[in-house]
Amino acid sequence: MGEKNMSKILISINPEYVEKILLGQKKYEYRKVKPSRNDIDKMIIYSTAPVKMVVAEACIEDIIIERPDKLWELTKDYSGVKKDFFDKYYKGKEYGVAYKLSKVLVYDKPKKLEDIGINYVPQSFIYID
Repeated sequence: MGEKNMSKILISINPEYVEKILLGQKKYEYRKVKPSRNDIDKMIIYSTAPVKMVVAEACIEDIIIERPDKLWELTKDYSGVKKDFFDKYYKGKEYGVAYKLSKVLVYDKPKKLEDIGINYVPQSFIYID
């Protein structure tokens, strides 16, 4: 059987939350916008200032799109954030998006964005094929 050609997204994450992902305390990464593609299977993690490096990648096990209250119930044990932060982030939104992460691979040597062919910091995420 031929392997499906899946794609990756590069996502900008605050270093505080990157740390929690690397420690396994945060298994969900939240966003307000759902991806337009459904072939995403990997997340490349860019740690924002002051780190400013691509530090890890993770498999995307699932993408959950739900009303914020339901999303919190499904993901709260490994949210890596406090409820008030979550509520503020999704205030007034009809739905939220949570990427369920697994198999986090920390790079031995962090990479610059230029090293992977990107020349700007994405606001939320960008597709990498």
